[in-house]
Amino acid sequence: MKSTLVGLLGALLLVGAGCKEKSAEPAEPTASAAAAAPAAAVKPYPLNVCIVSDEELGSMGEPIVMVHEGQEVKFCCKSCVPDFEKEPAKFLTKLAGK
Repeated sequence: MKSTLVGLLGALLLVGAGCKEKSAEPAEPTASAAAAAPAAAVKPYPLNVCIVSDEELGSMGEPIVMVHEGQEVKFCCKSCVPDFEKEPAKFLTKLAGK
């Protein structure tokens, strides 16, 4: 329970540290996705760029990190999260063979 709370708090901090762009809705999938997958089962994210925009991670502030079906994914900002959630398979092809 304690590790779940620590993970949840860390994920919420990441959500709050998004880019300077304004979004109609805050991105909150990080907290629920991170809590759903045990840390040992999560595949690390192999890229240095955002899975959606291909922008360098860190170029727009602290990257947004979430876990999708056991795969860690990273975004340059919270505005990229909804695009990923609409078509995750489209973006996950970037990880094939990495």
